[in-house]
Amino acid sequence: MSRAGALRYTSTAALPDRMRKMVEAQGKGTSRELASKPEPKPNKYHNHPTTVDGIRFASKREARYYEQLKIRQQLGEVSYFLRQVAIHLPGGTRLVVDFQVHFTDPELKPDYVDAKGRETPAFRIKKREIEHHYPIQIRCV
Repeated sequence: MSRAGALRYTSTAALPDRMRKMVEAQGKGTSRELASKPEPKPNKYHNHPTTVDGIRFASKREARYYEQLKIRQQLGEVSYFLRQVAIHLPGGTRLVVDFQVHFTDPELKPDYVDAKGRETPAFRIKKREIEHHYPIQIRCV
């Protein structure tokens, strides 16, 4: 008995004539070629996940902004910053902002920043709701 899911023939040469012609007509090779991994699909918005300092970022733009924040923190302009801050809205929805930046100058309000290549309609709606319900402004970079 053969194992479940295992092929009976090890190569196209071992196939009966009729089956070999069908496989050749489909343009497929041996069983090992059939089992190879398909190419990964590109991301929906063509972003490239990037790792900086052992932290995985969703895009190169977000990683660059993180590096800029670290430089601004070393210069003393930024006190500290938080990553992936969730802001909850009435109705159970939420928006996760990429960065919340706190400045050393106490007169400046915290800055909410989202690194976006393009604004989706869902993001625009959530941003508008957040800015309506809370005294904050979300800035896209």
